[in-house]
Amino acid sequence: MEPVPEDWQRALTIVAHPDDLEYGASAAIARWTAAGKEVVQLLATRGEAGIDSMDPAEVARIRAEEQVAAARLVGVETVEFLDHPDGMLEYGLPLRRDLARAIRRHRPDVVVSLNFRETWAGGQGFNMADHRVLGLAVADAVRDAANRWVFRDLAEEPWQGVRFALFANSPAAGHYVDVTGHLAAGVASLRAHRIYFENLGQDFDPDAFLTGIAAGTGSRVGITHAMPFELIEL
Repeated sequence: MEPVPEDWQRALTIVAHPDDLEYGASAAIARWTAAGKEVVQLLATRGEAGIDSMDPAEVARIRAEEQVAAARLVGVETVEFLDHPDGMLEYGLPLRRDLARAIRRHRPDVVVSLNFRETWAGGQGFNMADHRVLGLAVADAVRDAANRWVFRDLAEEPWQGVRFALFANSPAAGHYVDVTGHLAAGVASLRAHRIYFENLGQDFDPDAFLTGIAAGTGSRVGITHAMPFELIEL
């Protein structure tokens, strides 16, 4: 594995749901913001379909608030929502257009998202549709944002400055971010989704989960804690 290049200043994170970033990427975000980098979070949905026992409108409010709180814990001030329907993201031009507009508006050097592959590390589980759809749309939207002849109706000027996209927790991860000293902030950001976890009906230990990933990846590269990413140059 190789370290993720960090000679850049602005990152835009794009994920499907509140809590997607907090399963590992937020520890890297804590490192970056501590170093003075600018990070903005964009979420395609408000996660309103995530709690079976609660009304979606109430869940949307709660999960959005928890995401903002989680972002603050890793140094992120700007959190935006596109309000696409949770659980029903569709790959296509409307989603790509929204993402391309955000990329053109924020003009990031790096885009960060979540694993879009069918499985997780070790071939475990089957990744959910929203993650698969969103990740592919993110990769394509980076190119869309750079091409002035795509989505010509957008008022925002094309942006060709994205150097690469990072996808957290991918089974194809070949890069890492050293999060030694920043793991606690990542754990705190995951714990910020308190009401969501309380309503899942199962025990979940954010500390053990994130430490397991960070320590395992760190041991592979000879440091204490690291988070894995798939890096795609676009």
